[in-house]
Amino acid sequence: MSKQSESENVLESLASLPSFHHPTASPDGERVAVYYDDTGRNELHLIDVGSGERTVVTDGEVPRNARWPMEWGPDGETIYYHQDEGGNEQNDVWRIDRDGKKAEPVVELDSQVSLEAVADDGTVYVGSTAGGQMNLYRQLPAARDDGEREIEQLTEYERAVWGGEVSPDGDRIAYATNESDVYDNLDVYVANPDGSEPRNLEIGEVGSESAPTEWDEAGEQLLLSDNVADMSRAGVYDFDAEEVTWYGDAEYEEVPVGFTDDESGILVVRTRRAAKVPVVYDLESGEGRELDVPEGVTVPAGGGAGASAGSPLLSEDRLLLTHTTPARRPELLAYDLDADETEVLLEAAYGPFDPEDFADAEYFRFESDGIPETSQAAVEHDPYDELEIEALFYDSGERPSPLIVNPHGGPRHADSRSFDLYTQFLAQQGYSVLKINYRGSTGRGKAFVEELYEDWGGAEQGDVATAAEVALDRYDFLDDDRVVVFGGSYGGYSAYWQLVQYPDLYDAGIAWIGLTDLNAMFEETMPHFRTELMEKNLGTPEQNPDLYRERSPIEYADNLAAPTLMVHGVNDRRVPVSQARLFRDRLEELGYEADEDFEYVELGEEGHASSDIDQKIRLFETLADFLERRS
Repeated sequence: MSKQSESENVLESLASLPSFHHPTASPDGERVAVYYDDTGRNELHLIDVGSGERTVVTDGEVPRNARWPMEWGPDGETIYYHQDEGGNEQNDVWRIDRDGKKAEPVVELDSQVSLEAVADDGTVYVGSTAGGQMNLYRQLPAARDDGEREIEQLTEYERAVWGGEVSPDGDRIAYATNESDVYDNLDVYVANPDGSEPRNLEIGEVGSESAPTEWDEAGEQLLLSDNVADMSRAGVYDFDAEEVTWYGDAEYEEVPVGFTDDESGILVVRTRRAAKVPVVYDLESGEGRELDVPEGVTVPAGGGAGASAGSPLLSEDRLLLTHTTPARRPELLAYDLDADETEVLLEAAYGPFDPEDFADAEYFRFESDGIPETSQAAVEHDPYDELEIEALFYDSGERPSPLIVNPHGGPRHADSRSFDLYTQFLAQQGYSVLKINYRGSTGRGKAFVEELYEDWGGAEQGDVATAAEVALDRYDFLDDDRVVVFGGSYGGYSAYWQLVQYPDLYDAGIAWIGLTDLNAMFEETMPHFRTELMEKNLGTPEQNPDLYRERSPIEYADNLAAPTLMVHGVNDRRVPVSQARLFRDRLEELGYEADEDFEYVELGEEGHASSDIDQKIRLFETLADFLERRS
């Protein structure tokens, strides 16, 4: 077999490894609904927790791309899920019975729709951009005389509404939004189920972010989060006392997940040095204990980055957890809180691979003032505050090894010590990979996130370039003549920016679903991305016209010096495909030659990335072909 054929086989085998998404426990804790693609396509599966038996429920009814979560109906007989067209994320909400015999649309709106809750009486609560901004709506269970079910808009805020937690008796709904003049503010509101009489619980301070997570069974307490103490923390609001009891010492970021089954405690996810571990706090004593799980990333259903919005509560005081490490694929576990023991419900699938075939991650930190030492930026800045930046390095084993610098998306996100298929694909191709949690990333507190405010394309990009310099100095087996930058979404913005701001540092680049023109992005993205992503980080173009222009990669397209691949899904509504087209057109205006100086690929029937196996194979083939020829 030729080397190319071997590479293609590895590539397809990697992309075809079965993956599960959004596990969620049924109301009685006896079953788990989960998306799984071991048939070659994403389908809905049910796992019997007692016997371990797994059943495929659907045959093509659910979306190919498993981006959006699902939720059990309160009776445990039905499952609600999102359905879009070609990855455009303009979802409808569908419902299917648990034996898969009947699937039907429940909420159909010409907009992005996010399922928030299903009340005991069958009322469905969703977030929707049908009126422009993301607000709350509900669809009542009773049909009108014409047979149609009525959809009501419950809120009408100028900024996005997040969440929609319905009290057990259905008489109140909790959500988060911002009515202040401070962009980085978020408050918790409680309103009647029709949206009337909203009341701000006034958690924290103006400028901090608070959000609801779950009601207790009596509807007397509300689990919520806030970051007024810098690190995110969990608290329980008592409606009788009108006060919050906070848990933890704010040493680490902690995200609340829910109450324990007996409601004697709360479950949170703690982030520490790019790892995640569940913690249970006793409500009476306030003491917390980390669960006895291996190092890596372990999150309950509904908790932590990348987890689903479902319930983690199984029967018999057990929790539904996902565990993974950089070199071990995710597995689904049932964790016994009394015995501190785990049972595997869904094993990690490795196909022709062994865990030892995958590159592990070395975690390290480095100091950065946002100004690389040896790489001259096209736009010069004075040094920023010197901060300690996290990085993860994956050694491909190749000697000498080319390096791929891989900044994450978000930007409000962070890379963690979890299995990443794209990283392992690159390592299998012989590329060592460097991931950077630049300033603005999550997991390090509110102040660290706010380092990025009004500074996109500034210090955080200096952190990325500095990380590349540190890695090249730290690992003498890296080939400094084969350094590639690759990222998606905000990581795609970073790829464009690195290529035009530090052209002497990179020998090739891949920008996937990335931003290039911030003014055009502001006009064309969805309303809640405009206010919660663009305005929150940059203000508006009217307020900061120079910043929007100066931090747009398209303004510096004539600095491009390395072969560049641009890849974008045609149905992307978050970062519209026009962002890539504008950059391509600008390069052509400047005299750059397509297929010589740059390459351009649009992905049909795909939006802002995809978990679908066939679409992953298509992307991997595109990336591998470019890397083999141009780096």
